[in-house]
Amino acid sequence: MFKQKPLAAAVSMAVWSLAALPAMAQEATPEVPMQTVEVTGIRASLAKSLSVKRDASANVEVITAEDVGKMPDKNLADSLQRLAGVAVRTDYDEAEKVSMRGTNPDMSLIIFNGHAVSSADWYVADQGSSSRSTSLSLMPSHVLQQAVVYKSSQANIVDGGLAGTINVTTRKPLSQKERFSGVVSVGASYADLPGRYAPDMNGSVTWKNEAGTFGVLAALFAEKRHVRRDSVSRFAYGTNSGWDVINTSTMKGITDESLAGTGYTAADLNGVRLPGSMSSEFVESVRDRKGGMLSLQFKPNRDLDVTMTGFHSSMDANNHGRLTSSAIYSMLLGKNAPLGGTTAAAVNTSHNGQQVFAQIRNPVIVDETTVYGHPLKVLKAADIVFADGTSPQYVGNSEGFYRDGAKAESSFLDLDAKYRVNDDLTVKTLLSTTRGVGQTKLDQGLTLARYGTGISYALGDLHDAPFVQYHNAGANQPGLNPDGSGYTIVDRAASGVKTVDKEWSAQFDAEYRLDRGIFQSLESGVRFADHKRTSGRRGPAFRNGITLDPVTGRVISNTPTPLTGWQAFPGDFGNDLDGPAGWDNTGFTYTPEGIKDYIASNTKVTSDAWERRVNSEIDMQERQSAAYVMANLEGERWSGNVGVRFTRTEVKANIATPIPAGACRRVEPGQAPVPCAAYPGAITDAGDATSYFDGQPFNPTAGILYYKTPTKRTFDNWLPSLNLRYDMGNDMLARFGVSRTIGRQNYNLLGSGFGTPGCDANGCRVTGPNPDMEPQTADNLDLSWSWYFAPRSIVAVSVFHSSIDGYPKTGAVGSSTVDLLDPRDQTVKTFFINTASQQGAKINGIELQYEQPFGKTNFGFTSNVSRAKTKVDDGRPMVGASEWTGNVGLYYEDAKLSTRLVANYRGEYVNSTTAPSPTANSQGLSVINGIAMPTAPTYADAVTTLAFSANYYFTKNLELAFSATNLTNAKRAQYRYSEEEQQKLDVSGRQYYLNLRYKF
Repeated sequence: MFKQKPLAAAVSMAVWSLAALPAMAQEATPEVPMQTVEVTGIRASLAKSLSVKRDASANVEVITAEDVGKMPDKNLADSLQRLAGVAVRTDYDEAEKVSMRGTNPDMSLIIFNGHAVSSADWYVADQGSSSRSTSLSLMPSHVLQQAVVYKSSQANIVDGGLAGTINVTTRKPLSQKERFSGVVSVGASYADLPGRYAPDMNGSVTWKNEAGTFGVLAALFAEKRHVRRDSVSRFAYGTNSGWDVINTSTMKGITDESLAGTGYTAADLNGVRLPGSMSSEFVESVRDRKGGMLSLQFKPNRDLDVTMTGFHSSMDANNHGRLTSSAIYSMLLGKNAPLGGTTAAAVNTSHNGQQVFAQIRNPVIVDETTVYGHPLKVLKAADIVFADGTSPQYVGNSEGFYRDGAKAESSFLDLDAKYRVNDDLTVKTLLSTTRGVGQTKLDQGLTLARYGTGISYALGDLHDAPFVQYHNAGANQPGLNPDGSGYTIVDRAASGVKTVDKEWSAQFDAEYRLDRGIFQSLESGVRFADHKRTSGRRGPAFRNGITLDPVTGRVISNTPTPLTGWQAFPGDFGNDLDGPAGWDNTGFTYTPEGIKDYIASNTKVTSDAWERRVNSEIDMQERQSAAYVMANLEGERWSGNVGVRFTRTEVKANIATPIPAGACRRVEPGQAPVPCAAYPGAITDAGDATSYFDGQPFNPTAGILYYKTPTKRTFDNWLPSLNLRYDMGNDMLARFGVSRTIGRQNYNLLGSGFGTPGCDANGCRVTGPNPDMEPQTADNLDLSWSWYFAPRSIVAVSVFHSSIDGYPKTGAVGSSTVDLLDPRDQTVKTFFINTASQQGAKINGIELQYEQPFGKTNFGFTSNVSRAKTKVDDGRPMVGASEWTGNVGLYYEDAKLSTRLVANYRGEYVNSTTAPSPTANSQGLSVINGIAMPTAPTYADAVTTLAFSANYYFTKNLELAFSATNLTNAKRAQYRYSEEEQQKLDVSGRQYYLNLRYKF
């Protein structure tokens, strides 16, 4: 007897299906498939991609589309992840952010038709992150004509891609074969975890005049799918929501007596790593993507070619998140603060007027070795319970948030003109404007505290849900029981976020043919771009506050807990997480309608100005200027280019800066702003989340007021490059590339607001941005060899090295200062800014690629594997960097049927936001058992996914297309110092698509 793994089962089924295809197929064609990813009729697409790759001077990868696609890919990122050296960040099993060669997505530049595109995020946390990474969730794959991934740079490529640049070109009308043609695709998507169907439609039409000098291409798409994600995690409220260590001096319920019979003493547990919580999370969402593209092309003769392309995509993505979470740290520390507060000032537990502390019973302790090589111990299982007879105390929370009006939009309009002045001179111009908006109109929710006497847990394998069981906490539904157990409302929140990213750019290029010795032509050009990024939160005012008993921590104000309008977690929650028998996978939350009704009845209209939260705002302008010159070279059996690009980056930021307490007075909503003499720029009409309750006098000195500090910095960079291609004979090519590239810092590192000022005996500090941070630069070396040993076949090897200067180090006390008020003595002092600094990093790697058809059959094989070793000066891992990535694919195609099965592997990586806060301690130190070691990052464990597509042609024009993604329903696991410290585990289910396509 044996248990077959899901991946092995899915591969076996797919391979047997492929083996049966020749008997099903009717007309085998003599051609055989080839290179890279697809998005078209497989063999023609792959062969063309391979041809472009072979002819390029630089080391590139290519995706080509001649039809509306034949891949199990719904957006461009899905396709790009199948290329050597490319990895993606996946949310809800749709690829979104692209990274290259062991870097995070911020270091990859994605351009469309040669210009930048402002994208947007749909999820509220990403919307406020101010990352430079491009979300491709808005970019359906069927608008693609070709994508060229530049792994080695050259002077005529737009600067900004530190690790590489991806240039996506959209389809043009005059490139189509027929005067009038089009395609209509009608179908549906099915998501098996939520068990929901949704429409999936797109279409395009192309027309050109009889002379072939003018054409129009119009495309529309309306693609909807339902998503759901089931998770277990260590998320919780309180100081230590993830992992920390046991300290028996503060966790006074851990005694030798309470551990009697376990073989441990209290001293044995000191310093043992302890999970802060046991949480289950349940998120449902919808992805409703609509948009279109219009392209007009005018080519009256062979000398002039003018194309205008407009694209717009919007995605409605309302989402509903639920959480049930324990409060292990609060229980052990004897704290009853219903939002997990664990400081000395937090309210204590109370039983018969005395503070009580939870005990640890039945501990199971294991040894671990951290990712940094340090030995630690982990409490893998235990009962965290109060002494028998103790009245119900705070043991956790339940919350539900509904993100109403969650939406992402991306659009661009470009005008591309090319004119051949004469046989020697060709000029080109490119004008573009782009805008991206990520918005959640209202992120609203309720938090309830849970009361009981304990929780038992047992962590198992990294990829299995833990055992969880609550004690004397009542049923998982709102309301308190007569004995004090159960749930009561303790907090609510409501705010919205909006981030707008926009740019206009102008570019002029010229190429002059030389034909003098090795110099074939000379290219030069200039580019200017004006980029703006604004982001901020707004939130309504609540009518009344929630008052807690200062002794017991229980709610004493008249804030009733709604007992209707709620729903339980679905009965199948967590089934795919492989939890142990008897684990508590129940939970509840209020329905979206219930949440919205509650928030609407408890908030009031004030003013647009009052709802503003200045401290969250980013207000930046960045102007990029560039000029380049590049010579194209050619000799006997070799070719290449050499050039240099000069770029100037001018960054302006208006930074939210706190005003000393009492220096200015806030004005009541609806009143005209009153100037502040001490700080003329003070924003006195913004509420910044201060209380404004009904029936209470307005307090003009409550909260923190801000003013905007303008900054301006200019950075100049020279970016030389050299690429050589050598024909070794026997269909072998060698390439050599050396270049310097630039990657600009994330917006929040340069322009986020100041906050949390404080002073002690060691001086004064405040968190904030570092406008002095220079762009990152990388000196890159690339060497590759490829052998086209048979028709539509390739073996290729690439080795590369990057030396990065200016890699951000967050959470460091820099040399920058700002003058603020010391709250201890109310005098203005110089505060050091706890912010981001810079350091060096290195990347060394190798990529292998092998593709080949199986003889003269209709089968083919594609594969690649990449390894990138990263090293940061301070010894921490590089955020978002996977050491190993790989793909393997099988395909079959004949005149009636084409199929493809692709497995994608991504190794473990540090799973952090692509735009970490400048004050985050992700690169600080933690002292554990007297040893100072790097603070534990959160690692995403390795994951393998499997996708399948099949297309059957009833006629030349009528096609049935089926595709499926995440066939193995891969579980995505995260951990901290080692796999013994499970941080999160989630599943999102399989996605299926069935479409009937008609071409005319």
